[in-house]
Amino acid sequence: MKANIQTDHGEVVIDTDVIAKYAGAVAVECFGVVGMATTNVMEGITSLLKKENLSQGISVNVADGKLCLDFHIIVAYGVSISAVSENLIENVRYKVETFTGIPVDKVNIYVEGVRLID
Repeated sequence: MKANIQTDHGEVVIDTDVIAKYAGAVAVECFGVVGMATTNVMEGITSLLKKENLSQGISVNVADGKLCLDFHIIVAYGVSISAVSENLIENVRYKVETFTGIPVDKVNIYVEGVRLID
């Protein structure tokens, strides 16, 4: 899938994988987010993704010129999930809109697990 931006000088096309990688990098910088998660639906197993695979824990959809991002995250034990989610949503919305120039309509957070951090 691609996101298109019309400018006075032509069209800019951004692959949604690029947006997902950027959004994943923003997400792991947020306090309380241990990392992105992938879920094996068949086996019911959730695993923490390595930094090079962050985009697999995010889906990006483009509709009516706006972005919708779904994050599957693992949070740190002992943090407020609502506070982490609000912080993540605000940071991602601001940084992705600044990076792409495309408005972010929705950021959905799916907490897939909790981890102790050393």
